[in-house]
Amino acid sequence: MAGMNQERMLQVLRAPHISEKASVQADSANQVVFEVARDANKKEIAAAVTKLFDVTVTHVTTANMKPKQKRFRGRPGVRSGWKKAYVTLAEGNEIDFLDGATS
Repeated sequence: MAGMNQERMLQVLRAPHISEKASVQADSANQVVFEVARDANKKEIAAAVTKLFDVTVTHVTTANMKPKQKRFRGRPGVRSGWKKAYVTLAEGNEIDFLDGATS
């Protein structure tokens, strides 16, 4: 998407989603998981990742995470839902969020 400006790119990608499942996907399928804007589409996500991290994106899969019922100080409440994107990178491309930090 040539018409996507820098500000929209930063709005599309909210944060990397780091979890045990995301780590497994990164190792086995060369995928990175991001929390993205709810209104972002796959083309926007691919363009933003390509531009910001200078990698080649081969595939994007999105999933809407439903809001969860939780209790806050004994009162029922609802956590807001969010959208995540599984971004498959081309062979040889890598995004390292931990900057090589190992425990």
